Amino acid sequence: METTRKIVAIGGGEIGMQETAEIDKRIVELTGKTRPKALFIPTASGDAPGYVETFEACYGKHYGCQTRTLTLIQNPPTFEEMSALVLDSDLIYVGGGNTYRMMKIWRRLGLDTVLAEAASRGIVLSGLSAGAICWFKYGHSDSRSFSGNSEWNHIRVTGLGFVNAVYCPHYHFEKREAGFSEMIGKRGGIGIACDNNAAIEIVADHYRVLTSNPKAKAYKLFKRDGHAVISELSQKKEYTSLASLLQRK
Repeated sequence: METTRKIVAIGGGEIGMQETAEIDKRIVELTGKTRPKALFIPTASGDAPGYVETFEACYGKHYGCQTRTLTLIQNPPTFEEMSALVLDSDLIYVGGGNTYRMMKIWRRLGLDTVLAEAASRGIVLSGLSAGAICWFKYGHSDSRSFSGNSEWNHIRVTGLGFVNAVYCPHYHFEKREAGFSEMIGKRGGIGIACDNNAAIEIVADHYRVLTSNPKAKAYKLFKRDGHAVISELSQKKEYTSLASLLQRK
């Protein structure tokens, strides 16, 4: 997977309002196709029809993709149908919402194994919030907020593990700094935090930070002496070794 993977994990933003436009253009560009097949997976939002329409307008009309959608909540396709649709895509974009519920559904239907195959084939894997967390080993998730309980806390959810790190979206936008630092300080791992309109782009064994807003940033966290050490990631256009990002220093 390391030799071909292409992942763009976006911290947040409204695609319908073109807030992540520069990042979205890069996602399309990574396919190397003039009219790529873009597959939207809106599981985390409960397959919300409005979200599907927004994606189709953004990636179809604005960015010239052939858009399709994989819905899994009501009458999910067979494993064979799902596999064919995913593996015939040039890029996959996963929408935001309830990460925990999404991962549970994916594993029950076997989509996790199909996406691993997509990663090995170099299909571009992308998404926002829950759709960014899913590519990592773990994520800092607000999935409990969907339970209706006002006394909820962020939780660590298990993703697909294509990147050995813990991903936190909406870092400053939702004031997740303290909670994510506490999670890394207690449980360890390399933390990657992205503001809204910022993303981590991973190509093979290198990475760089993408932004569609000059104020948006990305950060690295790791555990030292029971506390999280935080550093801002460089926004240079050049790629940097992913191995260096995933080291505890």
